[in-house]
Amino acid sequence: MATIDIERDAATEPSKSRSVDLKLEVVVIPVSDVDRAKAFYARLGWRLDADFSSGNDWRVIQFTPPGSACSVIFGRNVTAAAPGSARGLYLIVSDLDAARKDLLDRGIAVSEPFHGAGDVHAGPDEPYLFGSVRVSGADPKRGSYSSFASFSDPDGNGWLFQEVTTRLPGRIAGDGTTFASTTDLAAALRRAAVAHGEHEKRTGGHDENWADWYADYIVREQAGQTLPS
Repeated sequence: MATIDIERDAATEPSKSRSVDLKLEVVVIPVSDVDRAKAFYARLGWRLDADFSSGNDWRVIQFTPPGSACSVIFGRNVTAAAPGSARGLYLIVSDLDAARKDLLDRGIAVSEPFHGAGDVHAGPDEPYLFGSVRVSGADPKRGSYSSFASFSDPDGNGWLFQEVTTRLPGRIAGDGTTFASTTDLAAALRRAAVAHGEHEKRTGGHDENWADWYADYIVREQAGQTLPS
């Protein structure tokens, strides 16, 4: 038993000297009508990367969401899963309202924002990270990871927006701050601007080193570290 415990402890330690990176880049989703699915994901505004086929027996289509390092693949004879059986496909966004508006403007049905019900997990809704109770409206405190919205493709494969602004500690190294798009960077700058305005109120004057303060705030926020005051 002691050996098992030691192995479990060791398994929680992240590798510091990897010889090979492991990058999740493709998720396969099951669909019944390939052309219908292609039209839907194109309508979302996702980038079409590939549409390959071999006669009538095999076809694969790949789309990539804006700013994502991971793509989705669907087609004919690419998975044995039942069409519509994929659930809990999370799209992380820095601004839930903007993400919802973009889909609505494209004519895509998307749920109203919702959040969890604390310790209550049993309920009638489709399960998600916080259980199966969906309370209407975004998280009142607008806590990172806590606000969601959902939508589905024509087969019923279920997608969720999850609003993340501050990462959990250790999720991203402090020296590894990156932004996948100008949209995410702009959102981070806006949050830093609001926080810096409060900082100047507390200090009672203009901060000539605001650029350094912004940079420190943005790096700490993404790394899940204590934010400057």
